[in-house]
Order: sequence, then C-alpha cells, then structure tokens
Amino acid sequence: MAEKVCRHCLRLLDGETCPICGTSDLSEEWSGLVIILDPSRSEIAKKLGVELPDKFALKVR
Repeated sequence: MAEKVCRHCLRLLDGETCPICGTSDLSEEWSGLVIILDPSRSEIAKKLGVELPDKFALKVR
C-alpha cells in the first residue's frame, strides 16, 4: 500500500486521518519528499510553514 499524504498539511501518513489537522482528505498521488528534523533551524520548514518534525510531500495531486 502506498503512503498517503494529507492535502492540507502535506504530511506523509500511515492511517486514514491526519493526526495533526484531523482531516481525512488524503491523496496517494504525490511527489517530492522532504524530511524535517529541526523545524526551528530549517529554512525549508519556514517556507513550508512546518512547525513539527516529520516527513512531507512537496507536491500533492
């Protein structure tokens, strides 16, 4: 089974609902992967609006 991505916060998920924003609006069609380890020191995290460390998709269809 392919990993799903939350269409709202772009977080890669294992379940059927996003634990951060609570939505079930998910997609299996995504590309690009960024892993944020320390959001407070990451310029990419700031550009993406990420405040928690996790794996994120760069583009979701």
